[in-house]
Amino acid sequence: MQTRVLGSSGITVGPIGLGCMGMSYAYDKAEQDDARSTAVLQEAPSLGVTLIDTAPAYGVYRNESLIGAAYEGRRDEVVLATKCGLYPEGPDNALIRDGRPETIIAGCDDSLRRLRVDVIDVFQLHRVDENVPVEESWGALAELKAAGKVRAIGISEATIDQVRAVHAISPIDVIQSELSLWTRQWVNDVLPWSSENGVAFLSYCPLGRGFLTGSMPVGTTFDKGDLRARSPRFTVEAIEANQAIVDVVREIAEAHDATSAQVALAWLLTVGPNVIPIPGTKRPERLRENAAAADLVLTASEVQRLNDLPAPAGERY
Repeated sequence: MQTRVLGSSGITVGPIGLGCMGMSYAYDKAEQDDARSTAVLQEAPSLGVTLIDTAPAYGVYRNESLIGAAYEGRRDEVVLATKCGLYPEGPDNALIRDGRPETIIAGCDDSLRRLRVDVIDVFQLHRVDENVPVEESWGALAELKAAGKVRAIGISEATIDQVRAVHAISPIDVIQSELSLWTRQWVNDVLPWSSENGVAFLSYCPLGRGFLTGSMPVGTTFDKGDLRARSPRFTVEAIEANQAIVDVVREIAEAHDATSAQVALAWLLTVGPNVIPIPGTKRPERLRENAAAADLVLTASEVQRLNDLPAPAGERY
């Protein structure tokens, strides 16, 4: 089985992981089905999908509990990655950044309990708290690693200056940020830095929140409970403009008798040996499709065509 390494931790994982947010949060609630998601989680290791990514913020802590139950008794089959510093609070469960060391340390204990494990494989600062020096937040993660409660530490959506600052305190094992054929804001600084310093780069939303699969024709709209309904990149006008991106991906997919999703994931694997896409899915058939992307070999000219795709219409948020 192909493997990739999580920084200096020495932890090895399959080249494509599984992002679990959509199982409990963010998208169409009618599509959320714990039994079906559990089937996805339990099948994943047999397909080489061993990195499982979650967070307290997903579904008001429900996602971690779902994963803990799914892997009870199968702990050695997966690498569990969760997060800290972003939590649902208040009557409406709004996501609040809290990077205080004491909150991070307490949050780790809570995640250990929900995941039903003795150690968390990868513990990541979900978002930097503007009210707390990032060095203080990172110090708490380093303390947890030294105490043996976590095996590897990471940071998400951090700037190059923040990355350099925390790496000087304790080495980063993992950086997790959005990266795909239509989100490339990190390619000129954080991404090359991660490669040069042997840090794994976990690519979340590698399928552009579903858009790069080619399953959103012109005129697609979303229910108000779906976060894409509030995204400038998913307005009716933006979806129409961005069909040009999907058209190229689809053309390359047809040449390989593959799917657009597989092309989008295969492209990410060419970006660097430290890049690990973590596409999310709630369906077993999509899990298998995504896992098979690791075997898709794009030609040099196809990679160049994908590299040259235009920037998408609409900002991320």
